[in-house]
Amino acid sequence: MLIYMLATAMTIVMLIATAFGLHQEAARVRIKTNTKRLDGFVGGRNLYHRR
Repeated sequence: MLIYMLATAMTIVMLIATAFGLHQEAARVRIKTNTKRLDGFVGGRNLYHRR
């Protein structure tokens, strides 16, 4: 019985970890996409580069 409870707990933890990882990856891709889109408005220049 203890083995089944441990297996169930491990399965639930792995599902939560997978969902969290997918959420993080989606956020990273969303930020990358928004950055690429905004670069088109800026023209690819580095605005923070001091001359």
